[in-house]
Amino acid sequence: MPDYVNWLRHASPYINAHRDCTFVVMLPGEGVAHPNFGNIVHDLVLLHSLGVRLVLVHGSRPQIEARLAARGLTPHFHRDLRITDGPTLECVIDAVGQLRIAIEARLSMDMAASPMQGSRLRVSSGNFVTARPIGVVDGVDYHHTGEVRRVDRKGIGRLLDERTIVLLSPLGYSPTGEIFNLACEDVATRAAIDLGADKLVLFGSERGLIDESGRLVRELRPQQVPAHLARLGNHYQAELLDAAAQACRAGVKRSHLVSYAEDGSLLTELFTRDGGGTLVDQEQFESLREATIEDVGGLIDLITPLEEQGILVRRSREVLEREIEQFTIVERDGLIIACAALYPIADSEAGELACLAVNPEYRHGGRGDELLERIEERARAMGLKTLFVLTTRTAHWFRERGFQPSGVERLPAARASLYNFQRNSQIFEKAL
Repeated sequence: MPDYVNWLRHASPYINAHRDCTFVVMLPGEGVAHPNFGNIVHDLVLLHSLGVRLVLVHGSRPQIEARLAARGLTPHFHRDLRITDGPTLECVIDAVGQLRIAIEARLSMDMAASPMQGSRLRVSSGNFVTARPIGVVDGVDYHHTGEVRRVDRKGIGRLLDERTIVLLSPLGYSPTGEIFNLACEDVATRAAIDLGADKLVLFGSERGLIDESGRLVRELRPQQVPAHLARLGNHYQAELLDAAAQACRAGVKRSHLVSYAEDGSLLTELFTRDGGGTLVDQEQFESLREATIEDVGGLIDLITPLEEQGILVRRSREVLEREIEQFTIVERDGLIIACAALYPIADSEAGELACLAVNPEYRHGGRGDELLERIEERARAMGLKTLFVLTTRTAHWFRERGFQPSGVERLPAARASLYNFQRNSQIFEKAL
């Protein structure tokens, strides 16, 4: 089977989930200037064609720097914010205006045999952002550098309802007609919050948040962000991470950090279960919890392949529905990827650990250990003293975790009478 067929099938749940959702996507000026920009435009068009309501926010820092250098002007900053005096504002307006037109032109393409063919997009930009001056800080006058005061939620909402892509530039206007230079990260964050967006996507040069060991941090909660900000210091990734956390604290369900330099990073992040960047989420992306009746279908999908291989004892839907309260599961973004069950044995102080299973794609991640620990906690809470397990394939795994070889004669009578000698499972026990 071609890889793209398999990928599309696995992407289907996300296509359904993202339809009619509002995404605010922030692309800094470096991303617009990057050779991969054309591919990002194609991916945004694909999102739009799949029913996603798109608000695109662009930056312009390197383009402003180029215009300042061309005019022989020296850029000035205070607390990492540009001081926008009169001559600098002229450069800002020039850079932003040309970028806006260039982006609109790219989104208007309809070339044959290209991802843009037949898209016929409508793009709208305008005075959607009301701004105010930052003013004087530490005795330094920021002049025309401002901050977002309000986003025109109703106006943008009407355009999104009409299937228009809304393009927001890093400029804001005051009720008195002044123009202010804004940080694109601030515009994107406030737009996501005020619009009640489902996602805020922030493009940066890195794949996402990289930890001290150089590994990608795939997921974290807003409360975990401050420790990373302290480590990152003035790195631009800290600015993106802070924006992502702010949005989540203010009600945006999920924020994503992805790379503008990596082709397909946006699609990988949004249409695969593990993503390709960093997710900042209000809720836990992967959770360990007790099963409910709604989980029966997911459990069947997980354990049926193992039953067919003879690794697990077959359980009908009726049996699972009746015994669902015995199960503990690991759920990852709506998919049950691991499970285990605890069956107290009648007339004894023992229980049986059964149906321990982990999706093959998620093995070696410690989920089996997490389930075992939860099952042992449940058993102790029930007053059980011994935990038995019967297995045909994974004896070594249980022995490494403190289980000792046992026999049918050690099983309580109620369980020994049900032992299947034809299956010939090995028996192990562990004192709790």
